[in-house]
Amino acid sequence: MIDILRARRSIRRYEKKSIAAPLLETLKEALLRCPSSRGINPWTFIFVDDPALLERLSRAKEHGASFLKGAALGLVVCGDETQSDVWVEDCSIASIVVQLAAESVGLGSCWIQIRKRQHSAEKTAEEYVQELLSIPGNLKVLSIISIGYPRETTRPIPADQLDYNKIRFNKY
Repeated sequence: MIDILRARRSIRRYEKKSIAAPLLETLKEALLRCPSSRGINPWTFIFVDDPALLERLSRAKEHGASFLKGAALGLVVCGDETQSDVWVEDCSIASIVVQLAAESVGLGSCWIQIRKRQHSAEKTAEEYVQELLSIPGNLKVLSIISIGYPRETTRPIPADQLDYNKIRFNKY
């Protein structure tokens, strides 16, 4: 696991290549095995692989989503706030777990924050995605994870460059 964490970086450029079916099954299984508070599993995951839809999703927010149009998959992570008061945390765990699973099978990924972001002055990114994908109102959109075969290489951060000042023992 530590090797996956060392290697994983945000990937924003992808090969024009569909994700093989067995790898999609691995991603699905990883998501469905994610831990959640009290085992409620308040999430729904929407796998988007239609290039035209990915292009439209890439315009979900004002900045930071345009690379989604080049991905093989956009994974929309939604949570039902009526099922759990910690749906944000549960869906955040799922978002990172699927990124680690993608890394483990040779795929790249990048988190696109949707919750609390704007599509335009008149509409939130969440409203845009909900309308585009016909997502019911009880489901809130946390993130979209872009996934595909990497077309770029990013170097891991060396261990000696990690900010160990963020770690405390026993008290602040």
